[in-house]
Amino acid sequence: MLVAVHTAFAASKKEPLVVLLNRVHQAFLDNRLGEPTLRFTFSDAPLPGYVSSVNRVLKRQPEMERFLATDSPMAGIPETRRLTNAASREQAAFPSIQAIAGGVPRSFPFHGAAIHLHAPAFGEMVLGVAHVGSSIAGVMLTDNWWVNGRNRTLSAVTLVDADPGSKKLPALPEPVAAVLAVFGRAKRTEQIPLTPAEPQSQPATASANPESANAVRTVIADYRGRIKEIVERAALPHDLPPESQVRRESLGVVAGPLKPVLLRVFKPLGYTCRCESGTFTLRRRTEANLTAQLYLDVGTWSRQVTAVFQVLGVGFKANLPIPVAASAIGTMQYPIGDAERWRKIVENLAALVAELNRTLVPEIERAAGPTPEWYLPEA
Repeated sequence: MLVAVHTAFAASKKEPLVVLLNRVHQAFLDNRLGEPTLRFTFSDAPLPGYVSSVNRVLKRQPEMERFLATDSPMAGIPETRRLTNAASREQAAFPSIQAIAGGVPRSFPFHGAAIHLHAPAFGEMVLGVAHVGSSIAGVMLTDNWWVNGRNRTLSAVTLVDADPGSKKLPALPEPVAAVLAVFGRAKRTEQIPLTPAEPQSQPATASANPESANAVRTVIADYRGRIKEIVERAALPHDLPPESQVRRESLGVVAGPLKPVLLRVFKPLGYTCRCESGTFTLRRRTEANLTAQLYLDVGTWSRQVTAVFQVLGVGFKANLPIPVAASAIGTMQYPIGDAERWRKIVENLAALVAELNRTLVPEIERAAGPTPEWYLPEA
């Protein structure tokens, strides 16, 4: 079974993009991977009124004009000027890319910059895998504009051939592991099982067993259609007012720390709690090696909660949006309000999760079949 191991690393904005690029490039050379194949995209803003970094680059490096594109990069996005070899894969000399990276963001304030380095040891390039976006085997650097400043990312994708009956994934190839060691401790590692398409140049699909994935989708569709019945069966302990009634009274109200209540209520159910910016993920491992988790988006500005119960296994991710109260069925977001309301929301969610653990999770286990012991969707 082919598995894409997607590893994300910390990438400090204090380190200039060109310094990071040079570190990655040198790591390839130091570990006998040879000169990496480069893929790159440097984009202007999709809207008028911004300085054209593309024009600035072409003025200094006219030879880069062969990489100029002005069409829409994807459906729903306006025509955007950019320098890219994503479609042609025609190579540019590394010093040229190095010089562009050295100007980001002061001389070249690109709306988006992405540089990808590849060597065969990472595996063949895999395009079109929905779970990892446009990521492909190799190392990816990005530096993008955002409302609160530049966003920097550093990640790697490595393909490994896993045995479903084994307890562990095979180790990464030694040269690849040595390259990744240069980047420091991993922030997050995800495993994406793949079904290779034929011929090799076509995209892989993010499903190791399409029949199982279809069976899981059928189960989830059934539960979505019966959510009112499921909420009634869960016997939620608290009645909460409709969202429209509490929206205004919740403005400016702060609940205080949210995590302690989550830990107190969900720990007895066997769930761990992971906190990121504006989100919580409560997770447990089932006896059949599936991952059951409650994903909560609590916002950074809005102070509203959105809840999704998820079950993850090889080749599928089942999502079931769940309400925080019987009055909130069909409501995407619900105001968190004060500490007392947050406690009631969490206790309601725990009752609903307990019901789904009893009913939905076993149904998905039967529909999906066995999951390898090594499979951890996120670590």
